[in-house]
Amino acid sequence: MTHFRPAADLETHDVTNQPPPFEEVNIFKTDTALKGAVEKNAGAFHVKHLSSFGAKCGSAQAIEWSRQANKNPPQLKSFDHYGHRLDEVEFHPAYHKLMALGIAAGIAAHLWSGIEAGHVRHSAHLYLMGQTDGGVCCPMSMTFAAAAALQHEPALADEWNPRLSATKYDPRFLPVTEKTAATMGMAMTEKQGGSDIRANATRANPIGGDEYELVGHKWFCSAPMCDAFLTLAQTDAGVTCFLVPRWRPDGTRNAFHIMRLKDKLGDRSNASSEIEYHGAYARRVGEEGRGVRTIIDMVQYTRLDCVVGSAGGMRAATVQALWHTQHRSAFQKKLIDQPAMAMVLADLVLETEAATALAFRLARAFDSPKTDAAFMRLATPIAKYWVCKRQPGVVYEALECHGGAGFVEEGAMPRLFRSSPLNAIWEGSGNVIALDILRALAREPDSLEAVVAEINMAKGANAHLDSHITALDRWFQPGALNEITARRFAEEMALALEAAALHASAPDFVFDGFCNARLDDENKSFAYGAATAKLDPRAIIDRALPN
Repeated sequence: MTHFRPAADLETHDVTNQPPPFEEVNIFKTDTALKGAVEKNAGAFHVKHLSSFGAKCGSAQAIEWSRQANKNPPQLKSFDHYGHRLDEVEFHPAYHKLMALGIAAGIAAHLWSGIEAGHVRHSAHLYLMGQTDGGVCCPMSMTFAAAAALQHEPALADEWNPRLSATKYDPRFLPVTEKTAATMGMAMTEKQGGSDIRANATRANPIGGDEYELVGHKWFCSAPMCDAFLTLAQTDAGVTCFLVPRWRPDGTRNAFHIMRLKDKLGDRSNASSEIEYHGAYARRVGEEGRGVRTIIDMVQYTRLDCVVGSAGGMRAATVQALWHTQHRSAFQKKLIDQPAMAMVLADLVLETEAATALAFRLARAFDSPKTDAAFMRLATPIAKYWVCKRQPGVVYEALECHGGAGFVEEGAMPRLFRSSPLNAIWEGSGNVIALDILRALAREPDSLEAVVAEINMAKGANAHLDSHITALDRWFQPGALNEITARRFAEEMALALEAAALHASAPDFVFDGFCNARLDDENKSFAYGAATAKLDPRAIIDRALPN
């Protein structure tokens, strides 16, 4: 937050040539690419609401809340003063302010009200909220996605969804029947299995009807102060999905024990924990032995959020670089006007716009499952694989644009950099996602047809894209795709999908610039700003400036 009239005339020098704080900026209204992506993907109805939310997310107050929440990470309180077991996590008040901001806007709620273009609206919310603070997006995303899994158990859905879709944040640690709203997380991973959740050892013991008691551990449980969690455990029929509330029906604390909080690289405002179930009360969700199938709907939604979150993280870093270089001079010119810097910035903008365009095309597919289900099944893991992997490189290059100032904790860049690898790990790291792409191709061959049809809609618009599309044919030959080649396939398909999305939602100088910089084998580069491809850096930069 801006300090009131800081002294600039110091004893040894005057403070000059420093950018003003990046705050009190409407981060929706000043993001031309985001506005275009929302409107082109049937979200024009939401622009007024999103502009209001963008002003709140870019406010000095919200930015200060993020600073405080990350500087004062959550603390585990295992016991009270007298030795009673608590298993509570204490958050800084700023964390709750950020949660209230996002929940009130409807990040977790509006889709399930049947609102028009609900996934596009949710994605835009998350894109903006993550630029303020990514940590609080985790419980909001899980709460939003949990409703999809609960559809497998209508009685539980009727009981929980009204609380999950409330737009009033209630942080009190009370039985859910005494609260006005609720949040829901998930706890899947175990030490011995990691991504191989079929290796989970947690045991579910039936106690009557759909009620069970769980015994076991979970190695990663984010936002452990949520009111309930979807989790997996073994029954005689196999891996099964369960809902574990923090309180038992009789009003006593459930045997959901927080063993410790993770000391994490990034997203420090949010708590991630290791937990154990010591006979924890649980309700079955879906059929016994069909837990993976039950939870996959939630996972599909959170993978979309990973793509959107990474696109938003790229925008957050790129806009910081644009702001800094726009207000700082070197060698008698603004940094932004120096030719070498302009090429770097334009390259970052192209990467960010491509990620944003693809993320919101994917969100529209989620809004149209009857017509886009096949496209969504394959495009989701492709986008998740590629966009999330591109985020750390973008953030690093944006940090370097600041020079030493980008390496100092008072600014936003260290927080953005530490958080940048997260989405590539959450909901399946690179190899897991690549294998999921192979499964989609094997089980749903029409998904490939749908993705290729989408790519071909841009055919003829750029010669480099046409050559890239022609080269994709080699992947459709027998034996071309396997576990070794799946990553390369994902990369090449993602680039084509990004180009197609830009063709549909961005001006020609952005679309052509991206195709020339990414698909021209003679002029592309592995480093941002090093490509010799033909593009218009000034037009690309001006479009992205947060003015």
